[in-house]
Amino acid sequence: MKIGFAGLGKMGSQIVSKLLNAEHQVVVDQRHMENTQPLLDQGAESFTDYAELLSKLGDQPIIWLMIQHKYVPDEIDKLLEILPKDSLIIDGGNSPFKSTIELGKKVASAGSYLVDVGTSGGVWGLEKGFSMMVGGESDQIDRIAPLLDVLAKPSAAWFRFGDTGAGHYVKMIHNGIEYGIMQAYAEGYRLLKEGPIDDINLGQVAHVWQHGSINESFLNGLIEDMLKRDPEFAGVEGQVSESGEARWTLELAKELNIPTPVIQQAFDVRLASLDGEVNYATKFLAQLRNEFGGHSTTNFHSSK
Repeated sequence: MKIGFAGLGKMGSQIVSKLLNAEHQVVVDQRHMENTQPLLDQGAESFTDYAELLSKLGDQPIIWLMIQHKYVPDEIDKLLEILPKDSLIIDGGNSPFKSTIELGKKVASAGSYLVDVGTSGGVWGLEKGFSMMVGGESDQIDRIAPLLDVLAKPSAAWFRFGDTGAGHYVKMIHNGIEYGIMQAYAEGYRLLKEGPIDDINLGQVAHVWQHGSINESFLNGLIEDMLKRDPEFAGVEGQVSESGEARWTLELAKELNIPTPVIQQAFDVRLASLDGEVNYATKFLAQLRNEFGGHSTTNFHSSK
């Protein structure tokens, strides 16, 4: 299968590499050569604008966008100016589900299709597989099922949860939950470090918990690695950014009058950290985000 791909960040590059490894054909955006060249060396083709991309994809192109949500509407508008009917656009990033629903209607009115693929796996997706939460018309998802099957290998999974917008909705809730889980780990390990029993080996705590305890998890496995490597988090400033999904989760919860105190407090901690309220737990969070997603641990700005 041949697709176009725009957005070669940490996850996007791994998605393309995984598809190329499975002998799919991918045409990538060459405007960011530092990320593009390794993929070209692996066998990808390149494009410099959407007209060139479409010339390489045939009559019913499939184009995967893996870009920040604020850019998605403009990029889709650009595509709709030149896309033939029955084209398929995949939004694999973290977009607000309500926006995705509206964009899906716009794309449908132009005679094409929008599928949303909420993608989790961070920088470990190439090795472990990407977990994908999918929304869109069933026949269009069948069309890309061979791609999703490859990306989920060897140990992840994907599922269609409904029409366009459903994938981003499930992914939004996933990330809201993630905030709460990460905050609980950070607070617990801070208590171990700063509590009344001195010199507890935090790396060994994580190791024991990772072997048969209820707290065993993929995240705790990363925690074990990072605590054994540097339990003081040297050079980590302790500011923790929020990328939108928990905010959207909380806004929806308010609309539905569903209490979400754990997610709310985890979100508030991140906002406060951006304004300078940092401690061992926020350094822990910042480093953990780096472990699974490659997110920066320095050079943040105020949330105001």
